[in-house]
Amino acid sequence: MSIAEVKQTTDEKMHKSIETLKTNLSKIRTGRPSPAILDHVHVDYYGSMVPISQVANVTLVDARTLGVSPWERKMAQVIDKAIRESDLGLNPSMLGELIRVPMPPLSEERRKELAKVVKGEGEHAKVAVRNLRRDANDQLKRMLKEKAISEDDERRAQDEIQKLTDRCIVEIDKVLSAKEQEIMTV
Repeated sequence: MSIAEVKQTTDEKMHKSIETLKTNLSKIRTGRPSPAILDHVHVDYYGSMVPISQVANVTLVDARTLGVSPWERKMAQVIDKAIRESDLGLNPSMLGELIRVPMPPLSEERRKELAKVVKGEGEHAKVAVRNLRRDANDQLKRMLKEKAISEDDERRAQDEIQKLTDRCIVEIDKVLSAKEQEIMTV
């Protein structure tokens, strides 16, 4: 493995960590509904548990309501029950074949709790990025030990990986501050 390959794989893995963070943050409920909030709610579909998005369209009806329209009429009751029993604290209502999921406004206390959860998710992402940096540096040290690269090349590569790590952590901080602002907005 060359220095360029080590840097490229580290870069790709760090950006995957950031994408995972964004995905995890999209599931955290704010005052504004997002169809992604129902992604981790699963329903029984012919004997297998699948996400709601695989058996219905999830859309925004208005600023505070999600609409779930099942592709099969008989799935409406199953989806309604799954949303009620999820840990999201939502109370859907049936309107013919459409399931309306109103998002209750968040209390100030709940907003602060969610901000703590967001910070925790961010810390996990930062730890993942730092672990990737450590792994890349270990690979470079191994290459140096095997005399595949010179000490100068190893030092330069470590500096570049550190710069990459710093950029990723700044990007994580930007994502976190945007999500915290979204949560704290009434």
